[in-house]
Amino acid sequence: MTDDEIKDILKRIRVIASVGLSADETKDSFGVATYLKRARYTIVPVNPRADRILGSKAYPDLTAVPVKVDAVQVFRPPAEAMKIVEDAIKIGASVVWMQEGIINEEAAARGRSAGLAVVMDRCMMQEHRRLMGTPMQ
Repeated sequence: MTDDEIKDILKRIRVIASVGLSADETKDSFGVATYLKRARYTIVPVNPRADRILGSKAYPDLTAVPVKVDAVQVFRPPAEAMKIVEDAIKIGASVVWMQEGIINEEAAARGRSAGLAVVMDRCMMQEHRRLMGTPMQ
């Protein structure tokens, strides 16, 4: 994916469902979501073992999220990516973003064939900083 394509995604999305978002402040997922929240994205935590994360209600899976989701951010092992992509298609998301270190070519191909933009093996926070600048606090 080109820088222009990623920048376009970051400009048009507003609601990000973060699958695997941890309530543990020391985890990468927590730091990335905190940054994105400061950048004025709405973060919807998806974690079956949490009630609330970052002040928002957490949902057990994507299909339980009651609001329209623009992007699905994946913080789960690559083996779980296909199920997450299938759920992203079901809920009508337009983007699946597999965080740095998460690579599943089959899941990416499935998402693209359904019309989703797929970013893989890239950190949304790092890409936002690089292409959009650091958000004001």
